[in-house]
Amino acid sequence: MTGAALRHADAESALGPDEHEALRLWLRLFTTTTLVERVVDSALKREFGSSLPRFDLLAQLHRAPDGLRMGELSERILVTNGNVTWLVAALEREGFVKRRPDAADRRATVVRLTATGRRHFETMARAHEALIADLFTELSPTERRALHGALGSLKARFRTSPRTSDDRS
Repeated sequence: MTGAALRHADAESALGPDEHEALRLWLRLFTTTTLVERVVDSALKREFGSSLPRFDLLAQLHRAPDGLRMGELSERILVTNGNVTWLVAALEREGFVKRRPDAADRRATVVRLTATGRRHFETMARAHEALIADLFTELSPTERRALHGALGSLKARFRTSPRTSDDRS
């Protein structure tokens, strides 16, 4: 997509100068996030035949060597239980994860990375980190820290606000 086409392809570009500042900020954040996600997802597909949701699921399991329950995975990667079930089934067929009943509650299922899955994720993670570093290289270290801090403040507000319910089930 050319620069001119991109400027007219997002919701932020359609706003006039009189639009509310908070709406402009939200659309800037949403548009930028979407653009970054597209680049990362495309790179993961091209280089590894994977996707960003699969990468996110593997990342959560990599941080939890003893595995995670399916519901925990759903909460951590912010998708529905049905989506997690589908992703886990696909990753299990490829030999990257293994499911087993939870020893404490046989009705629940725990998912763990296999050795093959761990190696696959670690290779993807190195490429992912390099790509993210490259994508944000236009921002100075000071700008990156300021943006990180501002978004952290916003995130904290959502975690404590009664107006933000999380109803993904």
